[in-house]
Amino acid sequence: MKTEWWKSGYGKLRRKIFLQIVLMVPGVWLLFLVVYSMLSGHIAVGIVTLIQKVLFIEYEDALIIYDYYIRNNMGHIITVFMVLSFFLFFYLSLSWFVRYFRQIDKGLDALLQGQEIVLSPEMETMEKKMNQVRQTLEKRDMDAKLAKKRKDDLVMYLAHDIRTPLTSVIGYLSLLDEAPDMPAEQRAKYVHITLDKAFRLEMLVNEFFEITRYDLQQTVLEKEPIDLSYMMMQMAEEFYPVLSARGIAIRQDIPEEIRINADPVRLARVFQNILKNAAAYSFPDTVISIRAEKAENSVRISFKNSGKTIPAHRLETIFEKFCRLDDARGTKDGGSGLGLAIAKEIVQLHGGRIWAESRDGRTVFTVELP
Repeated sequence: MKTEWWKSGYGKLRRKIFLQIVLMVPGVWLLFLVVYSMLSGHIAVGIVTLIQKVLFIEYEDALIIYDYYIRNNMGHIITVFMVLSFFLFFYLSLSWFVRYFRQIDKGLDALLQGQEIVLSPEMETMEKKMNQVRQTLEKRDMDAKLAKKRKDDLVMYLAHDIRTPLTSVIGYLSLLDEAPDMPAEQRAKYVHITLDKAFRLEMLVNEFFEITRYDLQQTVLEKEPIDLSYMMMQMAEEFYPVLSARGIAIRQDIPEEIRINADPVRLARVFQNILKNAAAYSFPDTVISIRAEKAENSVRISFKNSGKTIPAHRLETIFEKFCRLDDARGTKDGGSGLGLAIAKEIVQLHGGRIWAESRDGRTVFTVELP
């Protein structure tokens, strides 16, 4: 039975190198036998004859030269030949081994050019890993291009959407300026409309800021013990004005003893983004339920709201940058599509995970933290 060492990823390469080294020893020994046979026996007679013909001397004189210069120095000659043979074999082995580095070099060139990488059979493991890297880089490049396209589209939409409230603000302010004797009731109505449009304009400008900030921010966590129940109470109070206007309430089920070690500012942003999303897509006069429970070595916080069911294919993309649901852009609640992407990034920095489920008019976002 083969051992794990023998069957591991580079087993073929190791076996080939091992066999080459093993075969080098008998190869050198074979050369030794060949050289020794050449310098003795019948081949020695041939060498003496060759010396006789080359130097034009008698056979006896040639034999003396052979004995003096070759036979008496047989050990030295064989030693020198063996050393030269060893270095020759070593050089050939090294050259053979270096060719794998050449293959890797060509593979890296192919990787940079985005081409399929093909190596020798014994480099199969390296080939697979390099192709995986190529596929990962291609996917990241596609994701980056898609995110850029979404961002460009969103900026274009926001630039277009800014015109509407800005035009209204200018229009109503112009009416107020041109008619100083306007009735108080009508003036109050125009001021209220203008203020509402100004708030809408402020929200759109903040979205531009959020898009720019996302590209520049470098998140550094500053962890400390957090009372989760108290934090959620603060979140509920913060969202009360927005939710109460639509008859939406928040119900909490968070044990007071639950504590987590996290960055309070960053984690608050996670919960704010999730609640903002829930508020935007909840039906009026419904309840957003927040529940926390301890799991094995972790805490799970879930946010459940009642609204339109999110299709399964959209659940896979809502945590991507600049991704918004199709009907979000047309509403005043539609954001930049960065909120959930930022939430996911912060949760992952804490060593946790976040996911969403949606069925039968119920959507649940779950955050799991160590």
